[in-house]
Amino acid sequence: MSTEIAARDEPLLKSFSDPEAVSRYAEGPRRFVPGLDALHRMTGLLLAEGAPKDARVLVLGAGGGSEILALAKAHPRWSFVGVDPAAEMLRLAERTLGPLMDRVTLVEGYIDDAPAGPFDAATCLLTLHFLSAPERERTVREIHARLRPGAPFVAAHASFPQGVDERETWLDRYAAYPIASGADPEQVHRARAAVATSLQSFSPEQDEAILRAGGFGNASLFYAAFTWRGWIANA
Repeated sequence: MSTEIAARDEPLLKSFSDPEAVSRYAEGPRRFVPGLDALHRMTGLLLAEGAPKDARVLVLGAGGGSEILALAKAHPRWSFVGVDPAAEMLRLAERTLGPLMDRVTLVEGYIDDAPAGPFDAATCLLTLHFLSAPERERTVREIHARLRPGAPFVAAHASFPQGVDERETWLDRYAAYPIASGADPEQVHRARAAVATSLQSFSPEQDEAILRAGGFGNASLFYAAFTWRGWIANA
């Protein structure tokens, strides 16, 4: 399955494989995702509600390493398995994590390439919006299968109303935020066009239905910021 996904996602992987672009990657999420640092902090707090002090945490979409860095600093006894299909992004994660890499194993691939677990917690931040509905549900189900019973899972990604008029309004708001924060308008409008055509964005209601279908029946919303939503659930 992961070979089929890799072939389908080749254009996307190419965009995360340019060393120069990857070196600037950290600027993007902080510019476009309101409260990203707070999202990482909240994620750690929510995972800690149900994870032991020496938790082993699965991080799907770990490229760049920013959420692992935040979680590792806040929880010094946690260890991590980070999975990402883009080798260049994993190299960035290694540089980002530095000496904290002694608590991290990085795996190049998709959820199928992750160890079987069981893990004490899992995250999937800014990642599921790259997957179609069937593949997203399958991925969520595979995450669930790798968690011990009751283990917490945090997912956050692009999720906003998809009605014709509503969708355009929310995409405009997606662009307005970084422009108001000082980003170059031309670059932002290119990003808006890419999001409109490339991301597999669904409504929050459909996203919650996918989480439930993947095994997380108690998913509840904890984060909402313009076009972004985040959920906490337990296996």
